[in-house]
Amino acid sequence: MPNALSELIEEKGILLADGATGTTLFGMGLEAGGAPELWNIDKPENIMQLHQGFVDAGSDIILTNSFGGTRHRLKLHDADKRVHELNKAAAEIAHRVADTVDRKIIVAGSVGPTGELFAPLGELTFDEAVESFKEQMQGLKDGGADVLWIETMSAPEEMQAAAKAAIAVDMPYVITASFDTAGRTMMGMLPADFHNVIKEDEKPFAIGANCGVGASDLLSSVLDMTNANPDAIVVAKANCGIPQIQGDEVVYTGTPELMHDYTKLAMDAGAKIIGGCCGTSCEHLAEMRKAIDTHNAVSRPDIAEIENRIGPLVNRPAAANDANAGRTRKSRRRG
Repeated sequence: MPNALSELIEEKGILLADGATGTTLFGMGLEAGGAPELWNIDKPENIMQLHQGFVDAGSDIILTNSFGGTRHRLKLHDADKRVHELNKAAAEIAHRVADTVDRKIIVAGSVGPTGELFAPLGELTFDEAVESFKEQMQGLKDGGADVLWIETMSAPEEMQAAAKAAIAVDMPYVITASFDTAGRTMMGMLPADFHNVIKEDEKPFAIGANCGVGASDLLSSVLDMTNANPDAIVVAKANCGIPQIQGDEVVYTGTPELMHDYTKLAMDAGAKIIGGCCGTSCEHLAEMRKAIDTHNAVSRPDIAEIENRIGPLVNRPAAANDANAGRTRKSRRRG
């Protein structure tokens, strides 16, 4: 079924998503450990500035400030009773920006993992996860989100729960995972297996990779996904280079020039939606916009070419039958 995202891809071919939410908001004064979602009510002008910067840099898709918007994440900030309010506001703010420009901007409702372990490893049941995601997604839908953007996932059962919730609220959705553990998610899923995770009648509009440990590693995952399912619409949303600790700060090594080259490689690898995750600023996105607008597709790259152009893999993929890959799980915040 056509949706705003499919129509824009049909029109433009390749779309530019936005950059880092967390990194940008930390630069505006968000304290470590704080809840960005509270700023949707307390500091909406900052969230508008976040989105406006990405739109001005050329983004076709902006993700709402709602990554941690489930009751499970918000309870850490005594805000678990405000799920609908905060998510609705997140989508409304993004639309306020999108509706002021003379081109189509997709407002994607960001949905991150709950941060909880599923039974029997933890206490979260599948049905509870579905209800939690539905609650958040309904708020995003009521605020006007065009599509749901389920991201930074690790566990297949959590992806399935989020997919079921998206279908229940009658919204098209995208789902991306973080392949940051020797080429797998932390819970052991391989990129090549992604297209088999969701049932046929609940398939997402697009699948992909975000966050992780660096642009080269993420492109390796994209190659695996596009090879396993050449017809899939694939998202590449890499961190801006490799994170390094400098004093009290996490600094990302990726230059605008590196992200320009990453974008061209992602296009040649078969990605249709390309953006940046942690550390990716408006300056980086402007270079990525140039890459999309000027690049003529060439042959599909291999790992050797990717490493030669934007740097070595940080985590070499483990063998497909390595049973030790992905035994632990941690929470992370996008951007």
